[in-house]
Amino acid sequence: MFNNKYRGKRALVTGHTGFKGAWLSLWLKELGAKVFGFSNGVPTVPSFYETLSAVFDKEFTGDIQNYEEISDCLKKSNPDIVFHLAAQPLIRVSYDRPVLTANTNIIGTINLLEAVRSLNLKCDIVVITSDKCYENRGWEYGYRENDSLGGNDIYSASKAAADIMAHAYYASFFKNNSNLGNIATARAGNVIGGGDYARDRLVPDCIRALEKNEPIAVRNPSATRPWQHILDCSSGYLWLGTYLMNSKPDITFATAFNFGPYSKSNRTVRELVEEILRHWGGEWVHNKEINAPAEASFLHLSIDRAAQVLKWQPTWGFDESVYHTVEWYRLRHLEKAENMMEFSMNQIHQYCKDAQSSSAVWAES
Repeated sequence: MFNNKYRGKRALVTGHTGFKGAWLSLWLKELGAKVFGFSNGVPTVPSFYETLSAVFDKEFTGDIQNYEEISDCLKKSNPDIVFHLAAQPLIRVSYDRPVLTANTNIIGTINLLEAVRSLNLKCDIVVITSDKCYENRGWEYGYRENDSLGGNDIYSASKAAADIMAHAYYASFFKNNSNLGNIATARAGNVIGGGDYARDRLVPDCIRALEKNEPIAVRNPSATRPWQHILDCSSGYLWLGTYLMNSKPDITFATAFNFGPYSKSNRTVRELVEEILRHWGGEWVHNKEINAPAEASFLHLSIDRAAQVLKWQPTWGFDESVYHTVEWYRLRHLEKAENMMEFSMNQIHQYCKDAQSSSAVWAES
């Protein structure tokens, strides 16, 4: 898998205790990497992270807003590649804590890049931003990497700014310095999968309601999003990382890439909720909030560039993504399974088999 590129490599995952960071760390460990984590704590209780055991070679506790703490982590871990996911990841929280959101997402990204530059580390960096980084104009077609960035909420604007800063750092300091590595940004969003427990996020909210035998309250059933499984976007991050590690400074790969599903997986919130209920049972109700923060009606990504340049493609469609997501929660919360790490690894293995069957280039053995 991934041309065996990660075996023996030192990989640092910032935000490793979060939903996406923990899944990515588990997969990196399976690929034979030495995995290091940097985080300021576990963001939710329960969490996917708490199901993991013996994944990390070393974990560092620190705040990405603190330059000295991330610099110390980099010196001690000396990574070959960094996957930067440490962030304040929720739109609604950004309304309550705008300064924290901006500092974490923008200054935190700058701190990481500046520390790598100052330490003169020969490591490549994948900065995980978001599909929300695009200036959303309500278009029904997919946003491309050269479309305008922006945001009407602090979270979206902070992700756009982080993305811009990553490319500015590459152009200013990394591109012409052979002692430094490559920097790329990866844009994805509306990620589903077992182990997400964030508040005000659709799937976790569904699971919490179902566990209580309550109807699922849906704010905006007609909103359309590019739903994708955590393993689909993770495969994109990992595959992009192999190109960065294979390359001298190269703008072909040290740039932005969208990772999302095929367009047929762009479904409404209502369709997602009803597909969850098909596997779990229950009901949903429309609970439109008064004076709720604005939500875009449409948000789709074009993945043409990832397909053409990286030869990457998604593996699980909408139905499969929802099925594997619900199965994870059912096993943990209804069947009270004790070894969720083993089950999560089995899902990774199944995903890889399905990727091989669909002729995904990264999955070739």
